[in-house]
Formats: sequence, structure tokens, C-alpha cells
Amino acid sequence: MASKITFIGAGNMASAIIGGLIDSGVAPTDLTATAPKNSELAPVKERLGINTHTDNNAAISSADVVVLAVKPQIMRAVCEDLRDTVQQQRPLVISIAAGLDAATIDQWLGGNNALVRCMPNTPSLVGYGASGLYANAAVSDAQRDIATQLMEAAGIVEWVEEESLLDAVTAVSGSAPAYFFLMFEAMEEAAVKLGLPADTARRLAIQTALGAATMALRSDKDPATLKQNVMSPGGTTERAIQHMEEAQLRTIIDDAMKACAKRAQEMAHELSNS
Repeated sequence: MASKITFIGAGNMASAIIGGLIDSGVAPTDLTATAPKNSELAPVKERLGINTHTDNNAAISSADVVVLAVKPQIMRAVCEDLRDTVQQQRPLVISIAAGLDAATIDQWLGGNNALVRCMPNTPSLVGYGASGLYANAAVSDAQRDIATQLMEAAGIVEWVEEESLLDAVTAVSGSAPAYFFLMFEAMEEAAVKLGLPADTARRLAIQTALGAATMALRSDKDPATLKQNVMSPGGTTERAIQHMEEAQLRTIIDDAMKACAKRAQEMAHELSNS
């Protein structure tokens, strides 16, 4: 892991990654976060014991890694302000902003930068994230390892070799926590109609999802086999699955993920031209 890491932005995602890095053994004194106001940084500094700064350029002046953790809408202004210092220091730059392609960010930073684009998801906030990473041609193998270690502080990491595949990552993991939350919501509503109290239904649905995910992670069997193992011929599970198949659940999911990926492409175009 690089010795000095600066986060431009100190929001929830940045704080989650910083906390994971500290838990993995990175010294708080090697970590810096920035924000426009000290009042925004005080809670992070007090809770995590890291360095904080309101001057982005001063904060990255000795950084080996710069993590861009600001909203896409202000990324251009942030990057253009950092351009001269980044060109002088040549740190590894990691962007966790959705929708902005690597070439656009690199251009805003002056060009020829080692840049990794990351698509994390909200479970990163509790250490169970799933992040897709893409590296441009300037990123070395050693820098890829650094990016892997950094994002593994918040969950698992999967690399893609084509940047366009980050749109698929957005569809399958970036946006997907909401798919499961919708499933919990629908299961709770259905269980209430069947007579269960709402809080009981919610706990059962969420715990069952946790158990199913844990089984899938630990098993060498694919999801289709695990599903089949729950289904007894003529039983309750088989009846439920048959109904879902007849209702075209697979088509609904396929269409939803295509729509998600398409919107990711549209956002990249909108943001790069803003």
C-alpha cells in the first residue's frame, strides 16, 4: 500500500473506505481527507484520527494516491483546480464518481495520468461492498495492486479490461442494492397480507437474504443448482418459483439492468459535455 493517500471529499463513501483502510492496518497519519469547510471535516477527524485539510492542492502535495470522492457535477471544477499539482506530483488517481469516464477526468487533470475508475456500491458503507475497477494504460501493475488493496478495504473488487463494461457493473452491483431492497419491500407487503406483522416479515426476509447470499458465497455450486436444491417436486418452493417464471421475472430483471446500463451511458455523455 502506498504511504500517503489523500481523499478529495470526506463524505460517506470516502469515510467508509478510510475506516476500512485503518482497520486493515494503514496508519491514520498516512491518510488525509479534504472538504471546503473545517466543520465538515471535524467529525471525520475526531472519529478516525486522520489528517484533514480545506486546501485540496496542499493536501495532495505529497500524496502517492489521490482518491476523487466528490459528486460528478463538481468534478470538473475540482480536477481543473488540481491540474498543476497533479501534473507535478504524478500520483495514482482513483475516481469513485459515477458516470464520468476515465478519459474525461484525465483531460481535466491535464492528461497522461495513471487513472483508475471505480464503480463502488452502498454496501461499501458497512464493509460489504462490491466494486468494479478499470485502469487506463498509464496505470502500472504495482498501482493496480494499490487500487485493489484500497477498495478491498470496503469489500470485494473485480477488474474489467474495457471501460464500457463498468456500465454492466453499474447494472449488476452499483445500482443493484436497490433491487434487493425492493424485493424486501415487496416480500414484507406480501407477508403482511398473509397475516404476519410487518416487523416480523421484514426481519425474516432480510435474514433469509443474508443466509442465501452467504450460502452462495461459500458454495461451489452455481445459483441454479442451489435454487434447485431448495425445490422439492410438487412442493411449496417449486410452486412459488413456477409462478415467478410464468410472470417473466427473468425478463423484468433483464430489461431493468439494460435500462440501468443505458442510463449510465447517457450520464457519462451528459457529464463529460457539461
